[in-house]
Amino acid sequence: MSAQLRATAGELAKLLWREHTVYRERSGGVVIRGEHVRRWISLAPTGGRDETLVRVGRILDGGTTAPARLEAVVPLSAGTDVLAATCRRLLAEAAADVAPGAPGRAAPGRSKRSGKAARPKGSGKHTGFGSWVILACVAGVIALYAHSIAMHG
Repeated sequence: MSAQLRATAGELAKLLWREHTVYRERSGGVVIRGEHVRRWISLAPTGGRDETLVRVGRILDGGTTAPARLEAVVPLSAGTDVLAATCRRLLAEAAADVAPGAPGRAAPGRSKRSGKAARPKGSGKHTGFGSWVILACVAGVIALYAHSIAMHG
């Protein structure tokens, strides 16, 4: 199965991207990296004899890979063209999922992270105004307690 996946991945990589790197994973799957498009595709064997698990994800700054955004199971007997069409669809959905103009769009079959609003871009890791108010209130209560202890002994 691994040799068949490797051969299929080589054909698939040529269909999808002009620049690519194909390598084998420890688990027996094959990864196709498209550095110029900052995406990766993984083909992994499934429990079925003629099926492969296709996963797509992003390549982050520095060359590390982000976790898979979408996945699908495709029969290998369907041919490279069907596999390429599935990969293109998954890549397009993953790109639309992270596009700045697509708020609230989640990957099919996955839930949104939470109902909370996204943090404003400039806030970073700094303490917000509300946190400072709470800290000031706590400090005030402690000071009031210390003052009452000092006055009453």
